[in-house]
Amino acid sequence: MSQPSVVITNKPYHETIDFLSPHCSVRSNTGIEIWSDDEMTAQLNGAVAMMAFMPDSVDDGFLVRCPDLKLISCALKGYDNFDLEACSRRGVMVAFVPDLLTIPTAELAVGLTIGLARNVRAGDAHVRSGAFDGWRAHLYGKGLDGSLVGLLGAGAVGKATAARLAGFGCRIQYFDSVPLSPGEAQQYNMTAVSVDDLLATSDYVIVCLPLNPATLHLVNAEAIAHMKPGAHLINISRGSVVEETAVADALESEHLAGYAADVFELEDWALPERPRNVEPRLLAPDAPTVFTPHIGSGVVQVRMEIERQAAHHIVQFLSGETPDGAINAKEISA
Repeated sequence: MSQPSVVITNKPYHETIDFLSPHCSVRSNTGIEIWSDDEMTAQLNGAVAMMAFMPDSVDDGFLVRCPDLKLISCALKGYDNFDLEACSRRGVMVAFVPDLLTIPTAELAVGLTIGLARNVRAGDAHVRSGAFDGWRAHLYGKGLDGSLVGLLGAGAVGKATAARLAGFGCRIQYFDSVPLSPGEAQQYNMTAVSVDDLLATSDYVIVCLPLNPATLHLVNAEAIAHMKPGAHLINISRGSVVEETAVADALESEHLAGYAADVFELEDWALPERPRNVEPRLLAPDAPTVFTPHIGSGVVQVRMEIERQAAHHIVQFLSGETPDGAINAKEISA
């Protein structure tokens, strides 16, 4: 009998393919560019499982084009771009990895904050320009020591970010619709405040919220207007929690001192009205911005483990087991 067919939609580590090969026939993307819709449909023809990544989006139309698909094993944590109701209705199981992204994402949050406030991007450009010939009295920035940092969200990433900020001499406040227990608040040295107070008083606002209807464009023009003048905004959660055009307006008026992000509105494929490009004003050479291309989990050993666990879920499924990370198994069996 021929082996079942499995598709990996983005370039994997060779160890991932080696792990899967004894159990199935593997087809994988060999480059970093995503497949077109037509190519994706062709690759998934006859496939019973796929390993999905951040650029992938699954809705009912996608599932109609892939009738043999029975498992989507996601090499990621969030599922904003996956229609779970449609998957359950068509008997497609969806599995996600455990939380392996928290610590590297929190590390990047601190790195972006420091890079933004200390003018690292402008300083790097100055040195590379050839004009640098020693210290000059310019590019003075702001430090974390003695500052007030506001975390929008106190989930896993918010708490991990607070833990990594602990050694920088800053005070930390947070807003979350589900407040921390007194023990957790003491452990992470975080003080609960209202969202308005957080925006109005924080020197740095770090967005650590998931994307859902309640958080979509939570940080919009009105929210930014409430922020402390000269504050810095950092987004390491989901792009569409922040309204990029409002940020650009606030930077132009100098109400905001700077913006850093690892995530962008254009990535939230499940939102039909999302912009298709990063707001151009944010990309201007002199814009007080620092960006990374969604590399919050981009640590080699972390990415390898994420793929390994996603591959393990596929092997479990092919063996007739319910994958450990399945989140809609009950809906399918009901």
